Amino acid sequence: MPDYVTLGITPDASADEIKRAYRRLAMRWHPDRNDHPESTERFKQIRAAYDAILNQAGEESLVQTQTPETTLHAADIRLNLDLTLPEAFAGCSKTIHYQRGSVCKTCSGSGEHGISRTRFCSQCHGSGRLRDKQSGLINCPDCVGRGFFIERICPVCAGSGRDSADVSLEIKIPPGMLPGDDLRLLGQGEPGDETLQPGDLFLTIVIRSHPQFKRNGRDLTLDMPINAFSLLAGSEIKVPLPVGEMWVQLDPGSAAARQLCLTAKGYPGRGKVKAGDFILNLYPVFPEQLTAKDRKTLLQLAANLDASCRENLPEVANWWGEFSPEDLSEN
Repeated sequence: MPDYVTLGITPDASADEIKRAYRRLAMRWHPDRNDHPESTERFKQIRAAYDAILNQAGEESLVQTQTPETTLHAADIRLNLDLTLPEAFAGCSKTIHYQRGSVCKTCSGSGEHGISRTRFCSQCHGSGRLRDKQSGLINCPDCVGRGFFIERICPVCAGSGRDSADVSLEIKIPPGMLPGDDLRLLGQGEPGDETLQPGDLFLTIVIRSHPQFKRNGRDLTLDMPINAFSLLAGSEIKVPLPVGEMWVQLDPGSAAARQLCLTAKGYPGRGKVKAGDFILNLYPVFPEQLTAKDRKTLLQLAANLDASCRENLPEVANWWGEFSPEDLSEN
């Protein structure tokens, strides 16, 4: 029986065997998965043989006895999604443009259009038979023993029944995705058909480097100049973030460079993954020029500090303490 030969099974095959054989061959020869020039014709033969067997045995009996199997899907589409650091930090909405398959308008997805023509099978050279070492002559599996193919290949889609279509899709990117993470959009890949579910669209995240913020995993680092007197006095300073800003209270101390680690204030977490830290490197900057008013204020401050030198400027007081009155009088 040619239909069973096409699927590579015997007439006494069980419903599960018939189903598995069809699934295996459909996956192998589907035009979306196989770019062989004869894949479209071969897939149609496989489908026709399976339909004929269903009609003979009764489709209902086959469906009731089949075991659950993995659903076949059309091809997935994978693209890169380019984001700035602020977009990835806070999440955003973007419109993406890409191409995916669609039903050919010329042949309405059948793959056939125009005048029929006959083409000899290249596998068996038109004989319909192949020699097998164990069984002798067997029917050619490509042409199912006929030795030829009857074609009406659509000139637009080359018999695939598919064309390409431009797609615009607005998507939402959640905050905190890292480079290399995939955003999966179900059913937005290559379209399906009666045997295949639609494929998925996978968007791989790419984050551009930022001129100020450096990211290491989920930790963010920022080098920031600061008024040296703010370090001395312990001011509350404004600190920028990739999106927005925050205020940080400094402890009074020296005017030397210092590093602050703000726990969980860095790159956002996702799910059970916690947010990173925000590492702030502060380096002091002294004024290059002073107004008359500022100079007067600083002179008064200097005088006040000198008046209580041992408490406020111990290094200066100790230095002067190394000199005896005799040493000073000699100079």
